[in-house]
Amino acid sequence: METPQPNSPRTERILLVDDIPQNLALLSSALEPEGYEILAAPDGETARKVAARARPDLILMDVMMPEISGFETCRRLKANPETREIPVIFLTARSEMESVVEGFRAGGVDYITKPFQLEEVLGRVATHLRVGRLTRELRTKNEALELRAAELEAEIGRRRVVETALQKADETLTTLSDIEASRWNLGGLIGGSPLIRKVVEDINRLHAFTQTSVLITGESGTGKELVARAIHFNGGRAKSPFVPVNCVAIPAELAESMLFGHVRGAFTGALSDRKGCFEMAHGGTLFLDEIGDMPPPLQVKLLRVLEDGCITPVGSSHSKKVDVRIVAATNANLDARIANGAFRQDLYFRLARYVVHTPPLRERPLDVLPLAEHFLNLFAKEMGLRPPPLSDAAREILKAYTFPGNVRELKNIMERALIESAGSPIERSHLHLLNRQSTASTVVERKAKADSTQWLPLNLAEAEEKLIQRALQETGGNIADAARLLGVHRTRIYRLLAKDDGSSAERAQV
Repeated sequence: METPQPNSPRTERILLVDDIPQNLALLSSALEPEGYEILAAPDGETARKVAARARPDLILMDVMMPEISGFETCRRLKANPETREIPVIFLTARSEMESVVEGFRAGGVDYITKPFQLEEVLGRVATHLRVGRLTRELRTKNEALELRAAELEAEIGRRRVVETALQKADETLTTLSDIEASRWNLGGLIGGSPLIRKVVEDINRLHAFTQTSVLITGESGTGKELVARAIHFNGGRAKSPFVPVNCVAIPAELAESMLFGHVRGAFTGALSDRKGCFEMAHGGTLFLDEIGDMPPPLQVKLLRVLEDGCITPVGSSHSKKVDVRIVAATNANLDARIANGAFRQDLYFRLARYVVHTPPLRERPLDVLPLAEHFLNLFAKEMGLRPPPLSDAAREILKAYTFPGNVRELKNIMERALIESAGSPIERSHLHLLNRQSTASTVVERKAKADSTQWLPLNLAEAEEKLIQRALQETGGNIADAARLLGVHRTRIYRLLAKDDGSSAERAQV
């Protein structure tokens, strides 16, 4: 006897129902050599139980049986959801038409009259088993197709939402650029400190070099996008689009489409051709914010565009030439990211043709009050108020504060202060700082602590600890900003802090 293979189909089962043992033996001896698994039942009630338990592929049933006839047994099988689909062939000596009709009405699929030829029985059994197999296969395929159709419908719906959002973004990008141009042009770079004058000089120096790629570095909130817009709107491309893109916010599955566009039918839901950010910025400037966090696969595609000036929309076999100036910005330590393989060095060289550094606000204290007054004037105009003055107490606390959130934090502080003061002079109580204890004395104390870490010990672990302490001091305790300043992942700082806590606890127990 051959051992069935693990993936071979199940042996088909046939249930024989007859109250005469000789008939069961005859049919069994004819069917078993054909490879079928034979089950037997002497009456209708037993047949129902066996069928519910064993789920045969076919039932051969005698009509004339005691207590429950074959027709009634078939009707009860068809009434049960567990046995409803099992085909039933009747075997009977009754050949009158009324009996045949009743058999089909009871749910039978065939009717064989006795005496029968075994070859006929075998042929009809094989036919109905094959029909059953095909029916099951068709049902399985239909269910799979229905599931796939539902998945495709959901995907089309999602793509339509995305397509609509992208179209709306296309419509608003240029308008946003015009609004921002009037609000954040070069005049928005307020201050007279040497550091901010250096930034203005860099922007003016780039006025004639409209093809040169620019990399803007600096901490979060120092005004990198403002500098990017100033480079654009104070240069030869001012009348062309300024298209900003946040590299962190680009969904991975739509990255190529957003940057390079796509053609109709490129993917499910691509209902029409769409321009990408490169094509929308043609003749103008594409601002790539947070470039240090761009995924490596996208860095490769960006580098290729920067090298040949051509884009290929998703789904298209034709490339397009684009005239775009790239201005990128990052608050990350790109040298460290290049060292650990997270950022391509060749892409860095392409982007950093000219580097502009935006200094943190704590390094330009002379600019704090002019910036504060600038923001008060700006927001007062928007709110229809007369710009209020800053009280002496408010001026002192602003001069003493280190602004871990930089210019963005100052902007938010002044907007809230104007709302709370309702146009009256800005008092100290209107200024909501991250550290309300930031006075001139605490600033001096912080500076002294920072200076004390300039001389680092030669022990590597101690030096790392002091550097992290200094970074936390300079960022006002903001771990994320401290990590960016050091060019490490924030978990490294968390591990050190946890280690310090553990050491303190051990010392307390000793």
